[in-house]
Order: sequence, then C-alpha cells, then structure tokens
Amino acid sequence: MVLRDKVAVVTGSSRGIGKAIAQCFLTNGATVAINGRDAERLRNTEQELRSFASNDHLLAVHADVSDWTEAKKLFDTVQEKFGRLDILVNNAGVFKNSLLARMNEDEWDWVLKNNLKSAFICSRLAAKTMMKQRYGRMIYMSSVVALGGNPFQANYAASKAGIDGLMMATAKELAPYGITVNSVAPGYIFTDMTKDFSEQTIAEVLKYIPLGRAGTVDEVAYAVKFLASDEAAYITGQVIQVDGGRVIR
Repeated sequence: MVLRDKVAVVTGSSRGIGKAIAQCFLTNGATVAINGRDAERLRNTEQELRSFASNDHLLAVHADVSDWTEAKKLFDTVQEKFGRLDILVNNAGVFKNSLLARMNEDEWDWVLKNNLKSAFICSRLAAKTMMKQRYGRMIYMSSVVALGGNPFQANYAASKAGIDGLMMATAKELAPYGITVNSVAPGYIFTDMTKDFSEQTIAEVLKYIPLGRAGTVDEVAYAVKFLASDEAAYITGQVIQVDGGRVIR
C-alpha cells in the first residue's frame, strides 16, 4: 500500500473524479478527509466509502473551500483529528459555459472563485502544516483546456491555466521544505458532469482523441495516486496529462 500512514485531504470529493481519488487513496492505505458543499451527497459518499475504510481512516467535512472561514474549518478539523497532513488534492471545481460575448461578470467570477481561489486558499492553509513537517504532496486538478483552450469556456480555461501557474510558483517556493507540487490535467472523462452530453457532442469530442474513447475517473485517480506517493519524490512543478493524447506537446 503505497500511501500507508499518509493523511490526505481531497476537496470536492463527494462525486466524480474527487470521489474516485478518495477511494483510490483509501484502498492504498491512506487516511482521507473528503469534502463537499452538498451535505446530503457528502453523507452518501461517506457511507459508500466506509466499505473501504474504518472510522479512524475516513473523515467527511462539509465546507465550501472557496470561503476562507469554511476552508480553515476543514483543515483545523483534520489537524485536530489526525495531527498531520501529508497530501492535498485541490480537486474542487465547476464550469459554466457561455459564449465570451454573452458571458456575464457573475459567470466569470463564480468559476474563478470555485476553481482558482479555492485552490489558493487550500494550498495556503496546507502549506503551513507541510512546511513544519518538511514533507508534503500537493496535487492540483487542472485540465487540457488550460493547455489548448475550448470554445465557450473562457472562464474555465482561465481558471485552469491559473491553476497551473499557481502550481508552478508553489512548487518552486515549497521545494526546499521537501514538498512536491504538481497538476493532473484530465481530458474528456466520463463523469456526472459530462454524462448528459449529447451523442453528437460526444462524437465530436472523440474525433480529436487519438485513443478514440473517453477516460475514466479511475484512470485520473491512478495518476494522482502516483504523484502522491514516494515513488514520485523527484517530480515537481509538472502538468501530467490524462487525456488519451488529446493534447500532445
């Protein structure tokens, strides 16, 4: 179990990729704090994950991590219960698609707040603990949209490009403390957020993926698990794409 005795926080983990990451961490020996804004969905996810962990290894904290006070509650609770923090996965995120010429300020601000500001807040709170420990792993959830853009997603693309910039700066700042910082950039992944796409939309997306299929949440989780492990101790400041070849650089 490559994550045995590690304590992890996975934000936005009540469904989709975040939930898969939490499950993957638990099955690999980690103690995991899951988080979400939807209290009922978070409770349901906690119940599902109980089959992979005892009460001592799973904690659910209802909090909006784009809010300083609520995010601090999450990290304070983890510190009080487990006494340390080894891994942070900044996964919380949203999208609100719109033509740039029609996108209003609220649509822009909402996506930037939930995707980029939340990652900054959580990184700042986690950094203090990790610096004292002189050990840590931070993994940001980026997107191939940050690398190549996408129509109707100016706000989302900007937030994810910002994530990668934040990641690179943080990687350089925290490297002297034994902390690695990386991003995972998924491509088209079958999740609750994408399952309602029309067949026409899916066919159009798949045309640009050399492997010819959508990815799975588990495939993203495996990449995150690797970066969180000691096997990736010499990798920092990098964007790891999980996109079936959608963006080849």
